[in-house]
Amino acid sequence: MIFEAARAALQRLFTPEFRSVLWKSLGATFLVLVLLWVALRQLFVYLAWPYLDELLPGLPQWAGWLGTIGAIFASLGLALALALLIAPVTAIIASFFLDDAAEVIEREDYPADPPGKALPIMRSLVLSLKFLGIVIIGNIFALFLLFIPGVNIIAFFIVNGYLLGREYFEFAAMRFLGENEAKALRSQHGGTVFLAGLVIAAFLAIPIVNLLTPLFAAAMMVHLYKGISGKRPVARPAA
Repeated sequence: MIFEAARAALQRLFTPEFRSVLWKSLGATFLVLVLLWVALRQLFVYLAWPYLDELLPGLPQWAGWLGTIGAIFASLGLALALALLIAPVTAIIASFFLDDAAEVIEREDYPADPPGKALPIMRSLVLSLKFLGIVIIGNIFALFLLFIPGVNIIAFFIVNGYLLGREYFEFAAMRFLGENEAKALRSQHGGTVFLAGLVIAAFLAIPIVNLLTPLFAAAMMVHLYKGISGKRPVARPAA
């Protein structure tokens, strides 16, 4: 069931029906990441330069070069930090497009089923912000474990597998069920949802491709929810 859901999501990801959602999500994510990197870099230079000027008052000629070198290293460090935050950033940006993605899956692959209902925008935003905080905390915890050989990769997959599986399955389920019912269904099928989350975490671990993680995860979990509910997608003729 899990691999069928993943395969169906991958097949749908680049179809014409899905493409507009994909480009909107990618464009917004890229723009936010670039703006965040520029803002953090400027903030670092603004905060660090007065201290550099105080420490090196008699060396104005090469202090500027030192500041430039420091800014370059700071930029690289900030880029690395953004790479670690790519999961929560893409999650919160793509959260505005997840209902669009789910609607495509439901309409194209399950046309005989009643369509799901999008969450109210404020409720969706609250859940996205809550998930953002949980993912950041989880990944900070996993980052500390990077210094323990043999544990770091396992920690990455366990933390992200659990969090991603829970978030995206509940999102798919809440299009058809109440929040408490969705949580109960996720708990009832906790092992399956966690294993599906591991597949999403593996997708997340692939550079560049991981920008597609939220839409892939949303599509996959719609299929998984339908599979758990006993629904099967309509067979489509090969193009």
